[in-house]
Amino acid sequence: MRKDKPESIAIQLEKYKETIAKRQKYVHMEYQAYGLELAKELGDWKNRSIYIRMSKNMDRKILEQARYFVKDQNPGAIKTPYKLFMWKLRQLREKTPKP
Repeated sequence: MRKDKPESIAIQLEKYKETIAKRQKYVHMEYQAYGLELAKELGDWKNRSIYIRMSKNMDRKILEQARYFVKDQNPGAIKTPYKLFMWKLRQLREKTPKP
């Protein structure tokens, strides 16, 4: 049955929060939670597995530096924060000496 009025944003946000809460039961390790949080923060939910893999295999200090670099930018100035994150991450990894 079709509704005449669209749902309010508050109702849509509530459904989104419920969906996220349901997915939390599949998170067993800390790096998984960090990767999902990173994907949500960068607005790149479709590539969340990449962020989980990065949080498992990469140094957390480098990830945090790239994350805070993106957070420090003006919110309206960045159209794709995940691209800026990846750019900064590559730059930081090149500067870091290999063990």
